[in-house]
Amino acid sequence: MKTEFKAKFLQAVLQKKKNDEGFTLIELLVVIIIIGILSAIALPSFLNQANKAKQSEAKTYVGSMNRAQQAYYAENNEFADKNNFAKLGLGVNTQTANYKYVINNGGAGKSEVSNQAQPLSTSAPIKAYVGGVGIGTIGATSEATTVALLCEADQPIVVKNALNGAQDPTFPGGATVPTCPTDYSPVK
Repeated sequence: MKTEFKAKFLQAVLQKKKNDEGFTLIELLVVIIIIGILSAIALPSFLNQANKAKQSEAKTYVGSMNRAQQAYYAENNEFADKNNFAKLGLGVNTQTANYKYVINNGGAGKSEVSNQAQPLSTSAPIKAYVGGVGIGTIGATSEATTVALLCEADQPIVVKNALNGAQDPTFPGGATVPTCPTDYSPVK
């Protein structure tokens, strides 16, 4: 008798386990909703990081262009112009997947030059960058030197819609420090 009882008990336990396997529809829906909420929160942050990485390229290149212009001026007593981009010796392309790099002004007889990173696509919300190098003077000693500035657009190019021509830093009234163009802020 004990054996029959044990067999029926084990059969009942196994039958109950078979009935309890799997998930209910409500449990699956709850998990799907939770995954949806988490992805809705994480996706904008992920996309923003991708745009920041693209912008980092432009900041680095324009900063390098500024330093190269200062070195070029020290050696040649003039700034490189758009036709002499390769003479800066940077080893960078004038166009990448995200930006087009341009030298504006510059050349013989110029006292300032503008280096620009212009976004190629208006579909990605990335910012434009402008760098300026000019000849300034040190106040105490009146020595001439080159002064550089890097500026970032206040809004992504998608929001702003276009560069609207050349955006150059200026040296107002012969000032020794350049200023950013309208709608741009200095990069710290």
